[in-house]
Parts: sequence; structure tokens; C-alpha cells
Amino acid sequence: MDPLIQLGLPLLLGYVLDLLIGDPDNWPHPVRVFGNLIVAGERRLNRGTGRFGKGAMLTIGLCVGVWLFFYGLDALTLRVHPAVYVLTNSLFVWYGLANNNLITEGRAVFRVLDQEGLEAGRRQVARIVGRDTSRLSAQQIRIAALETMSENLSDGVIGPLFFYGLAGVPGLMTYKLINTLDSMIGYRSDRYEQFGKFAARLDDLANLIPARLTALLMSLSGGSLRALRFAFRYGRRHKSPNAGYPEAALAGILDCRFGGPNVYHGVLVDKPFIGEHDRTISPDDIGRAVAINHRSCLLMVMALLGIFALLYG
Repeated sequence: MDPLIQLGLPLLLGYVLDLLIGDPDNWPHPVRVFGNLIVAGERRLNRGTGRFGKGAMLTIGLCVGVWLFFYGLDALTLRVHPAVYVLTNSLFVWYGLANNNLITEGRAVFRVLDQEGLEAGRRQVARIVGRDTSRLSAQQIRIAALETMSENLSDGVIGPLFFYGLAGVPGLMTYKLINTLDSMIGYRSDRYEQFGKFAARLDDLANLIPARLTALLMSLSGGSLRALRFAFRYGRRHKSPNAGYPEAALAGILDCRFGGPNVYHGVLVDKPFIGEHDRTISPDDIGRAVAINHRSCLLMVMALLGIFALLYG
């Protein structure tokens, strides 16, 4: 099978599927399988002594297992028929992308806040953020939604595409597993501080390039040199080694300010501010953020298709 078709066609079809359908509720999804495996492993291993080593063993074991499964699936479907391979890989590229749902959730926060009021807006934004939303103002709700859209553009869209470009569906799905591990056990709490530390550090490493690449794509998508300047100036101020870069880029595009103190799991976290202009976020800003997400995703897909054409055309 032509390598250009083998890599490029599933990428294009998966992108279109996410664009048109998103991730419908209650459909089967590999991330749910990953979650079940993580829960089972955590319950069995996260006890007694040596929790860091046990967490590292679980993380490495699951990563190797997921890689081998999808590598074997690729080999099997290619042997059955190239069309089966393309169809299967298109589905997993679709599963790996979250741009449609990310945009849908961001728009929903703004819409519910504007149409149903503050309490409804707080409940809606609680679906997509980890902070305490019970006392957020309208400004803070809109900021939280925009921060989440920019951060998740990296680990829900550009990151999966980056690893697909490096290693196909096995790379993409292993990256999704690492993200899932971090979201489930990568917390600094009594339960997960040691057990989830390896997973959290691996997630930081996996997102090192995608986060910065996302900021660059956002800058190009918005035609904003200020976005790039903000990414360099404010990106490293975030507590996360990666999340600050796309957040700073969006703050530059919108000429606003993100960050600041917020309550997470009952603890006040004094996050640094990202950006310069402490202006009121307007309902129109969600439209600009949505456009940036769409353009950045499309740019990444086009860049990968161009790279594949140069390598295999």
C-alpha cells in the first residue's frame, strides 16, 4: 500500500469525521477502555510501600501494551485488506481528536451563561474545568472556558496529530493513554502524589513539543505576532510546564489576561497572570476562539499531509 495513502487518507478522513460528528455521547471509545484499565491497576497497586515504582510499572506496562495492540492491529488489518486498514485507522484518528467536542463545550458555557444566568453558567463550566466553580463571576467563567479551550487544543488536538505524524495510530493512541493516565492519577494528593508522579512527568514530557507547536499554530491562525510574543513571555509562568504556552497565545490574540488565583479541590492556588490587558471578556470572544481552534487544527492536518507528500510522494 502506498505510504502516502496509508498515512494521509486516515488522517484526512478522521479529521473530517471529528469535524462533522465529534464524539457522540454513549458511543464506545478507546479512552473509556484506557480509563477502566487504569482504575483496575490503581486499585490493585496503589497501596503499601513503593508506590512510585508501582505507578511507574503500571504506566510503562499500559503504554507498551497499548502500543503493541495498535501496532498488531495495523499489521492485521493491512493483511486483511488495505481498505480495512484505512477504515480502522480513520476511526482511531477520529477517536483521537477532540476539537469538535472542545468547541461545543466552550460555546455551551458562553451560551448557558448568557441565556440562563450565573448559576447555570457555573454548573456548565464545571463540566470542563477542575477548579471550584461555585463562586466564579461571569468574567471568571468565560476566562475558565477560554483557558480550557486553548490548553486542550494542545493535548486534545495538536498533540494527537503530532504523535500520529511520528508513529501513526499506535503513537496517537499511546499519547491518548498518557493523557488519560495524567488526568486520572497525575494529582498532587495524598492518594496519588507518589503513585501518579511518573505518569504526570511522562505527560509533561509528551506535551513538551505539542504545547509550543500549538502556540505557534495559534499565532499563525490568528495572524498575531502578539500571540507569539505572549507565548515566549508568559508561557513559562504557568504552574504546568506546557499549558501556559497555548493559554498565553490565546491571551495575545484576544488581548486579554488569563490566570490569577483560583480554588482547586478546596485549596486556593495563586496562579500567575498570563497576559497584560485585564479587559472584560465579551460573548463575541468565543467566536474568535472557535475560529482559532478550527484554523489551528486545519493547519496541522495540512502540514502533516504536506510532510507525508514530501516523504512518500
